[in-house]
Amino acid sequence: MATSLGSNTYNRQNWEDSDFPILCQTCLGENPYIRMTKEKFGKECKICARPFTVFRWCPGVRMRFKKTEVCQTCSKMKNVCQTCLLDLEYGLPIQVRDTGLSVKDEVPRSDVNKEYYTQNMEREIANSDGTRPVGLLGKAPSSSEMLLKLARTTPYYKRNRPHICSFWVKGECKRGEECPYRHEKPTDPDDPLADQNIKDRFYGINDPVASKLLMRASSMPRLDIPEDKSITTLYIGGLGEDVTDSELRNHFYQFGEIRTITIVQRQQCAFIQFATRQAAETAAEKSFNKLIINGRRLNVKWGRSQAARGKEKDGVTESGIRLEPVPGLPGALPPPPMSDEDASTNYFNLAPSSSPAVMNLGLPPPPGVAMPPPPGFGPPMFHTMDPMAPPMPPPMVMRPPGQVHYPSQDPQRMGAHASRHGGP
Repeated sequence: MATSLGSNTYNRQNWEDSDFPILCQTCLGENPYIRMTKEKFGKECKICARPFTVFRWCPGVRMRFKKTEVCQTCSKMKNVCQTCLLDLEYGLPIQVRDTGLSVKDEVPRSDVNKEYYTQNMEREIANSDGTRPVGLLGKAPSSSEMLLKLARTTPYYKRNRPHICSFWVKGECKRGEECPYRHEKPTDPDDPLADQNIKDRFYGINDPVASKLLMRASSMPRLDIPEDKSITTLYIGGLGEDVTDSELRNHFYQFGEIRTITIVQRQQCAFIQFATRQAAETAAEKSFNKLIINGRRLNVKWGRSQAARGKEKDGVTESGIRLEPVPGLPGALPPPPMSDEDASTNYFNLAPSSSPAVMNLGLPPPPGVAMPPPPGFGPPMFHTMDPMAPPMPPPMVMRPPGQVHYPSQDPQRMGAHASRHGGP
């Protein structure tokens, strides 16, 4: 049974009287001009049952009013927020933090032992500077890989939303948009997150939120070391526009000598090449899912080898596909020389001997074929042609070798006329 307010009247010197609360950034809200009401000895602490100063405020527009739930002594013992009871450094539940730091801080549950333990903690807090946790938590290591991976880097203001309107759930709410509560479907009662207890969260036992985070930590991806020992480059993604070259160098220089740092602003990524493979492996191990610069969690991966980039060798890719040369582009190989029979066949397929296209092609006539007279010599062409025959196609003009030609440069293509484009 918790100690009642009336039984502590003789021990008022142990009641808490504070001027400012201990809050996390999420509970404080995004509004810099915040108003708080202060009620001296307004409520009992939900952990130690001693009266303390209660603060109440609204964290933002369309948010619910929040208040402190535990006293500052209990908050400093666990280094948690007075309202949400989440760790002030990582923003995680106490059970997750204690698991990551391998801390087993067992606070007594009985009334007498709890009061004695709280008095000792207050004495230890008074002897210290008051800004650091005390007890076993103060002696724990300062960081953990799992906590750095799960830590929240930005405030989660969605947690300050109003509660669900019970009248709307029953279909009886008549206030509409003026209702200060949420008109949403409530959480499934069978969901473990629907059953949360503030005492279980403080003691770090049976916390459904902590169980969900621990399960997520066990299934988080890992960064495998590539087998190619020549890879010494790390890929850094999600830079945004705030991360600079000097900030990346200030973080990664501690792992070894850096050869080059290349930032690609268009894709918001960077490539960091180390001088040794050992330095690259150390940097990848210490930075994967833990690199936070300017409040942004950056993505760290290994760079790809030259073979994985699809490096071509003699026109054949790594997948075994041979790339054919593109006709007309510089560097394309000239066609192989043709035999006399092939030249004769291609010559007759291109145009008849009497056509002027033979001369425009610039090809020598095949053996046994007479060269037609040049223009200006002999009878005109229209006298030798049948007037009932269909008109001859325009002569084909061959481009000199080595000149680049694109389909859009052909004046006979659709849309290339001046009238269509409005040009001269």
